[in-house]
Amino acid sequence: MTSTEITYFDRPGKQNTEAVLGAVHRRLVSLGLKHLVVASNSGDTAMKAIERFADLDVQVVTVTSHCGFSGEGMTDMSPEAERALAEAGSQVVRASHALSGVERSFTRKLGGCSRAEAVSDVLRALFGQGMKVCVEITLMAADNGAIPCSNQEVAVIAGTGEGADTACILRPAHANDFFKMEVREIIATPRAKRGDE
Repeated sequence: MTSTEITYFDRPGKQNTEAVLGAVHRRLVSLGLKHLVVASNSGDTAMKAIERFADLDVQVVTVTSHCGFSGEGMTDMSPEAERALAEAGSQVVRASHALSGVERSFTRKLGGCSRAEAVSDVLRALFGQGMKVCVEITLMAADNGAIPCSNQEVAVIAGTGEGADTACILRPAHANDFFKMEVREIIATPRAKRGDE
């Protein structure tokens, strides 16, 4: 049996970033994990993670939104931010969102909802945007070969909008083996998932 601490925030949002990083640092040390996956559209949260975990032997993988997410041909992360992350030792993964991807275009054009989008909506509704993103970016990092999947564990950080408010320990999986993924620990999460309660 293992007993560990979970950090609960009153509300989601970037104001929780430093507390998330502190909680994840403690868990990385305790578990001896070597891989951390961080959601970061601008690069700011990933750079904070790189700086915070500089004392650990941890590979920080930054997962950012795909080109076209915010507008046709647009990327959220600037080339300068991406270069700075790479120079700091982080692999940057830019990929289609694993829980929407091409399915979103069918939904917009034809209506209805795909199974992947339903999974996304259930994760977001029950566990919050941050947990949905944790699951999604882990799939994206795994499919890009940025993290191992052979029954190893990784720490994952994401948030609601900007910054970080959610962190967990996952057993990663590739998208085509989605049901092998396991959320093994929740490190930090907002109690009110949508910030409107």
